[in-house]
Amino acid sequence: MELRVTTMAWSAVGLLALGTATGLTAPSIFNSKDTSGAPAPATAPQPDGPIPLTTAPNYRAIVARNQAAVVGITTAGEMKTSAPQGFNFGNPNDDDNPLAQFFRGMPGPNPHAHQLMHAQGSGFLISADGIILTNAHVVDGAKEVTVKLSDHREFKAKVLGADRTSDIAVLKIDAHDLPTVHVGNSDKLGVGDYVLAIGEPFGLEETATAGIVSAKGRSLPGDGYVPFIQTDAAVNPGNSGGPLFDAEGNVVGINAQIYTNSGGYQGVSFAIPINVAVQVKDQIVKTGKVSHARLGIEIQTIDQSLADSFKLPTPNGALVAKVEPDSAAEHAGIKVGDVILKYNGESIVDAGQLSAHVGQAMPGDKAQLEIWRGGKTSTLTATIGSAAAATLADAGDQGAAGQPRLGLALRPLSPAERQQAGVTGGLLVEQSEGHAADAGIQPGDVVLSVDGTAVDSVAQLRKMIGQHDKQVALLIQRGENRLFVPVALG
Repeated sequence: MELRVTTMAWSAVGLLALGTATGLTAPSIFNSKDTSGAPAPATAPQPDGPIPLTTAPNYRAIVARNQAAVVGITTAGEMKTSAPQGFNFGNPNDDDNPLAQFFRGMPGPNPHAHQLMHAQGSGFLISADGIILTNAHVVDGAKEVTVKLSDHREFKAKVLGADRTSDIAVLKIDAHDLPTVHVGNSDKLGVGDYVLAIGEPFGLEETATAGIVSAKGRSLPGDGYVPFIQTDAAVNPGNSGGPLFDAEGNVVGINAQIYTNSGGYQGVSFAIPINVAVQVKDQIVKTGKVSHARLGIEIQTIDQSLADSFKLPTPNGALVAKVEPDSAAEHAGIKVGDVILKYNGESIVDAGQLSAHVGQAMPGDKAQLEIWRGGKTSTLTATIGSAAAATLADAGDQGAAGQPRLGLALRPLSPAERQQAGVTGGLLVEQSEGHAADAGIQPGDVVLSVDGTAVDSVAQLRKMIGQHDKQVALLIQRGENRLFVPVALG
């Protein structure tokens, strides 16, 4: 298979999403998974004494017990081969076109903008009735998803839901009495624990690689919500979505990303903790969507210079650089310049730890925050808010709840955004794909109404499109211009 990956700059190297492809790969990075590892010794070794030897894990037994539950995933879908198009109504540069001012500068129609592409990844069965976990980027944009079992049987899979924030997707195949993995506890992993990955790198079935946990709680650029497990188990394109096992043969992570400047494995891999994945899976299976918590602040890690400036005894904590209006943080009394030292009693060493804590909370949860302000500590209580973003159409022919597919990820406008846009309501487009993207709707656009009825919430819009089966007319605002855009429903 031809390898096609998406890179994200990080210092002088990149993070890669590891779905091998003859084209289609989701715009997210390949994850390598964390694993919960060997049990900690009963007593910590003395600093000046010998460290007791331990027995290496039985990798052969781990593979034998679990390889039948690891699956290969192949997707087919359209991939855009040109820059994003405009709304494509007529020639945007034609002065006789009444919409010319609105579209000027946008590329015109491109009949070759899409090609049918294929991609490949891994996944694993977590229930005998066909529930499968994988990465969201493995199935993102796919029109068709095929799952291949270790006995070479193939099934068309339904995408129950895909959450781009955590990069977790849940699939379902119509089969029963299937082999499953044992789910472990990623919180019990320690640096130095043994781990083993099984997947299909480059399409090579049932490939096993082993290593150790190199670090925990890694915060990667653009992925502050997920406290990644770093390992040195070799993973490559095609391992995406595959399981990471601990020394006892329990799944402790989902392989997702690698750190590379060559396009291949270079000794540093990242996995999504299984505890995060299961939390997302449970929400998708129950409701068809995922709700993420939000505190409403922008933070940065404290270095020694900042610690000296704020008279902190140690360079630890998350420095608050911005507090959003009407957010959970503002209601709790958090101010710019505060340093958050603890979250529910757990010390915050850097900003990524705080993001991970909040990301794993649920909207409505209470959080005790120890802060540093004016040279002394105090405690505030915050009621965690909701990120208020919902994906209306996950990969697949229908949304998770069975509604017609629209192809937009939306959230309500904040008060400041409403004021800036000069509107009293509306939904901000965060991502656009499928029919919505074909119609020319782009991230940053504001959806004001559906068929002439104003919309202020994702739930309202979801209900309104659920009453249609072919097409809706969305009133879109882009900058100072407005236009009704017909969007077909898949």
